[in-house]
Amino acid sequence: MSEQRLVIKRKVGDGDPPRAADLLVADTGLSRRAIKDAMSKGAVWIRRGRGRRRVRRATAIARPGDRVELFYDPALLAVEPPAAALVLDRRRFSVWLKPAGLLAQGSDFGDHCSLPRQVERDTGRRVHLVHRLDRETAGVMLLAHDPEAAARLSALFRDGAVVKRYRALVLGAPGSPGQVLTVDRPVDGRTARTDLRVVAVASAGSRVESEVEITLHTGRTHQIRRHLSGIGHPVIGDPRYGRGNKNRQGLCLAAYAIELRCPVTGDALRAALDPSDLLPRAHRGGS
Repeated sequence: MSEQRLVIKRKVGDGDPPRAADLLVADTGLSRRAIKDAMSKGAVWIRRGRGRRRVRRATAIARPGDRVELFYDPALLAVEPPAAALVLDRRRFSVWLKPAGLLAQGSDFGDHCSLPRQVERDTGRRVHLVHRLDRETAGVMLLAHDPEAAARLSALFRDGAVVKRYRALVLGAPGSPGQVLTVDRPVDGRTARTDLRVVAVASAGSRVESEVEITLHTGRTHQIRRHLSGIGHPVIGDPRYGRGNKNRQGLCLAAYAIELRCPVTGDALRAALDPSDLLPRAHRGGS
């Protein structure tokens, strides 16, 4: 059988092999090695009653009545994700640099290309996701390591008590250096606010580009990218929004700082990196 993307959802019967891996080998014609690889990378699930969990070991047992699910995408499974780096560790939560290309969370088809799984595997600690970054965006992400810390941090994000700061290179000049403006256009029918400060404006080959400081007050899907494109100044290298903003080096947007009150001690906490180390260099003259 050729290795193409496929989805298998199989209810386990009394006469089926007890091991999920054996059942999937028999059903798909894929090699045992391919199934073991898919399992280790989070592409196999067992649904039991109302619960559903990833199973990573080839020895995992599926009982009669369970539903074994395989979401197989050989192209995704072959990806070698970039490595995250620890920025700050407070035991019950930590802050990591998520490089561009690393996912904020996994999908049915696997989680080996996600920050949470990478941290779990490398540290042996459980991870609870409390916010997200776009795949194309590099920057700091905060992860919780126990349910109580996750609940407290999620409440801070929900209440707008977490400040997230970004830098971006955008097409054109939203204003002169030092000028501040606010974009508050709704996103998907929901209120959204993005504050901008122009840091610098310069010619880049045949076009003008600006570096802007961004403070995000709400967390709508692609909010920064949509707001900037909406005012005629799309992020350089954005593959989805804007025109005339191509860049071979990738999306010129980085989440370089996060500020909050520690949910454990109440102390002010700031985790920040140098934005110039995170932004890819724009390809001059790209169209």
